[in-house]
Amino acid sequence: MTGPLLDAVTQRVVLATEDDPLRLRGGKHLDHVEVVYETYGVLSPARDNAVFICHALTGDAHAAGHRRGEDPHTAKPGWWDRMIGPGKPVDTDRFFVIAPNILGGCSGSTGPMSLDPATGEPLYLDFPLLHVADLVAAHRRLLDHLQIETLYAAVGGSMGGMQVLQWVIDEPQRIERAVVVAASAKLTAENIAFSSVARQAIMADPEFHNGRYAEHGVVPRHGQKVARMMAHITYVSPESLQNRFGHERDSVGDDQWRLEPDFEVEHYLQHQGETFLGRFDSLSYLYLTRLMDYFDPFAEEPVAERLAGCTTRFQVTSFSSDWRFDTAQATRLTEQLQKHGVDADHAEIQSPYGHDSFLLDPPGYLDRVATFLGTP
Repeated sequence: MTGPLLDAVTQRVVLATEDDPLRLRGGKHLDHVEVVYETYGVLSPARDNAVFICHALTGDAHAAGHRRGEDPHTAKPGWWDRMIGPGKPVDTDRFFVIAPNILGGCSGSTGPMSLDPATGEPLYLDFPLLHVADLVAAHRRLLDHLQIETLYAAVGGSMGGMQVLQWVIDEPQRIERAVVVAASAKLTAENIAFSSVARQAIMADPEFHNGRYAEHGVVPRHGQKVARMMAHITYVSPESLQNRFGHERDSVGDDQWRLEPDFEVEHYLQHQGETFLGRFDSLSYLYLTRLMDYFDPFAEEPVAERLAGCTTRFQVTSFSSDWRFDTAQATRLTEQLQKHGVDADHAEIQSPYGHDSFLLDPPGYLDRVATFLGTP
């Protein structure tokens, strides 16, 4: 689905202060919370056409279009520009779309590298560990700030889908439709294992300095690069890697063997790791991957009571080649919702692209979301 790029304006708002701190699930609190967000479209007079976008692990508030002031012909569009815009599934001709950077992130919202109001220094590892419910608590405050009582829909892929699920559990009457794509209600042991190795790569880097690397004017480049390279392998499918790179070497016609990167797929992963260094922070990566490990909302005792009488309609989508958040996890999520009387529909979309399918447009995927959001 194509359409003109949106003209996005990045905004910032303070959502917690010392007089009104954000209470966290783990018992601690934040006395100052800032959230960066973008909006697209126009809020209706009845304020009933709002759609909230929850981003994945390394996403940000720039979900669609180009930022105001950028050349639309050269600017990089938002990370979910296939999904959001005029005539697209999240149709900005119909909806008022809200896309924030999450709490704990590193793209403007409060996170580990934010300054401690008491000391004026970055919080580093003194930043409290977060729960998905804390991300949602900041979302709710943003919605209150915008004076929007209910959402027409909340839409999220991967970790964004976890946020949507948690929000409905915490506030089941506030969201009419929930779109959950390539997500899980509880990570598999394999998922936790991958994230654990990624965190160890960062924390074992000599430049990590117990999280205070900024004081030394460095970043744990090697560890973060390796973490991203490994993670990226889990976001794509074996088929997509084979089709794109096969057994091709960069050194065509060179019969020499070497330990340095030589195969095309190795150079691709090197590129992915290098570009990640320029746009993400190591501490945010540690905190956000860890909160995903602890996510298990259906194990919480009050969940049946919270979901009693829930009127939110769920659309859950998985992809055939996604082995990180596979269809079995989506099926369990859907069955848990149905067990609690929630209207939930699940479908698997055939796609060769692996977990990253939720950012792309395999046949039937975007149409499925568009139909669900367009149904009265």
